[in-house]
Amino acid sequence: MFKRIFLFILTNFLVITTISIILNLLGVNGYLTENGIDYSALIIFCSVWGMGGAFISLLLSKTMAKWMMGVKIINPNSISEYSGEYASLLATVESLVMRANLPMPEVGVYESSSPNAFATGATKSSSLVAVSTGLLHSMDKNELEGVLAHEISHIANGDMVTMTLLQGVINAFVMVLSRLLAQVIMRNSDRRGETTWLVVLLQIMLSILGSLVVCWFSRQREYRADKGSADLAGRQKMIAALRALQKTVNLKTEEAHESFASLQISSKPSFWSLFSTHPDLEDRIKALENNYV
Repeated sequence: MFKRIFLFILTNFLVITTISIILNLLGVNGYLTENGIDYSALIIFCSVWGMGGAFISLLLSKTMAKWMMGVKIINPNSISEYSGEYASLLATVESLVMRANLPMPEVGVYESSSPNAFATGATKSSSLVAVSTGLLHSMDKNELEGVLAHEISHIANGDMVTMTLLQGVINAFVMVLSRLLAQVIMRNSDRRGETTWLVVLLQIMLSILGSLVVCWFSRQREYRADKGSADLAGRQKMIAALRALQKTVNLKTEEAHESFASLQISSKPSFWSLFSTHPDLEDRIKALENNYV
């Protein structure tokens, strides 16, 4: 899910920043009057563009994921043309969505040595579940089912729409606050009408802070998707999947130990973990084992 969330946030950020720059350069600031800022108009203006940027990102999410990740869709009508593992993948997804009472999503595979998977799409009826070749080759049937159930739980929980609404609210807040602060900062300046550069700078800084909220919320949704997987596939299968991922992470950390040391990179929780879209794997395993989720 990390790549899906990262692509969503990145696309959303680029859309909002581009819209803001264009609007400012064109002088399309419907909230500015001769007497200053019309606060009601400002809130409406920023809400429309903030939510609009988030929902444009949502609508583009599946297409962008296919394009950027090189996802090859498995055609269920031509399943005989695929290898046994692809047929098994499709059958497992079909079984899980039936249990979750969901429409069948598109199922795809993309080339990557890293064991990964993601689900995306604007609605439950137009979703995509994709897995990497590394995941297919490194996990057994039970572990793979746990991962797939986790991704399908994201669809069932409506996480993409929920994240879109949250991002839209933050976008609007960032846009409003950046413009208000710019006006305050430039209030006594001889160049108080030239706030474009300051608005963009403040918007970038506030967007980074806003991403902390998005990442925290994403981590909570991960715990919920873990619970969904435990309900759909069985708690032990989800735990097994997380332990398999943990082994891969530990192996890569050991192989890259010298590089990590030379770069002074620590694997321990740090300030940068606040920008993580996923909780620590050990924390997720403990939450499942202790029935915290």
